[in-house]
Amino acid sequence: MRIATFNINGIKARLPRLIEWLDETRPDIACLQEIKTSDDTFPVKDIEAAGYGAIWHGQKGFNGVAILARGETPAEVLRGLPGEDEDEHSRYIEADVKGVRVASIYLPNGNPVSGPKFDYKLRWMKRLRARAATIWAEEIPAVLAGDYNVIPYDRDTFSVQAMADDALMQPESRAAYRALTGDGWTDALASRHPAGGVWTYWDYQAAAWPRNAGFRIDHLLLSPLAADRLTDAQVDKDYRGREKASDHAPVWVELRE
Repeated sequence: MRIATFNINGIKARLPRLIEWLDETRPDIACLQEIKTSDDTFPVKDIEAAGYGAIWHGQKGFNGVAILARGETPAEVLRGLPGEDEDEHSRYIEADVKGVRVASIYLPNGNPVSGPKFDYKLRWMKRLRARAATIWAEEIPAVLAGDYNVIPYDRDTFSVQAMADDALMQPESRAAYRALTGDGWTDALASRHPAGGVWTYWDYQAAAWPRNAGFRIDHLLLSPLAADRLTDAQVDKDYRGREKASDHAPVWVELRE
């Protein structure tokens, strides 16, 4: 079973690239972030024509998450992350699909540091950890997949110096991410590439893609029952180089059936 995460950076703008990737790689489950569309303008007919059922939590112009499943519609469990009733951002959706609990996550960026956006990021990560603990207690195979907007280790960026002041690499961001893995969630890509140097994001600016000046911020965290089934975890890097591509590449895990 292949479970993937893909920050699509605008599903309507990147729809040809998304359908192309679905057709060519055929993931069983695909978690999308930054769909940047309201609920009523999500291109569900195009997704269904590609052979996928879908659930989504949209927001006009920015944010937004979705879960796609090949040949079926995911059974929605939760829409929106609990813990802050006034939070109206569409950043979390959770479903049961093909015997696995899956969450699609678009964690706040947090820039600029030392301000309300960074404070919101840290509160959001605390809420995510609480939700992850609830899922953990169910003792089920689970995958928390998405754009975490966290560079966990120095080996996960092309330049520590270039990213040193960014919210993605602050000690508080890293500590919150490591609290999740410390709770027993397995960072799938890191487990397969312990030396690092594997990127999932390349900015559109400063010729980042041609220079391979990227970093790793898209992660799939596995519960113990999912981690026991892990056989591989990789990045579909080539899709970042295609015409009108997202600035992220798809990331996936393979789990034994």
